[in-house]
Amino acid sequence: MHEHDHTQSDTAQRGYEEDKAAYLKRLRRVEGQVRGIARMVEEDKYCIDVLTQISAVTKALQAVGLGLLEDHMSHCVVDAARTSPEAGAEKVAEASAAIARLVRS
Repeated sequence: MHEHDHTQSDTAQRGYEEDKAAYLKRLRRVEGQVRGIARMVEEDKYCIDVLTQISAVTKALQAVGLGLLEDHMSHCVVDAARTSPEAGAEKVAEASAAIARLVRS
């Protein structure tokens, strides 16, 4: 993870706060899937089966990312836009960069 300068303090509520428990549950499930893939490799499972599981984990992470992005847009970006046009534009640019990273991944 990279450290970024944020205008929001570290103690401020995040856009995903209401769904935090659900995100953590999904991430723990993904973590278990990744451990399962490592076991498959250790046990010399068939390549296509390993790739299928990698695809499933990738889709699960993308779903978490899209949910976080939606929460960010509907909370953080909207709140910033209410503060000022400049703050809103900054958050939109930040979200656009995040979308570009998700699309490339």
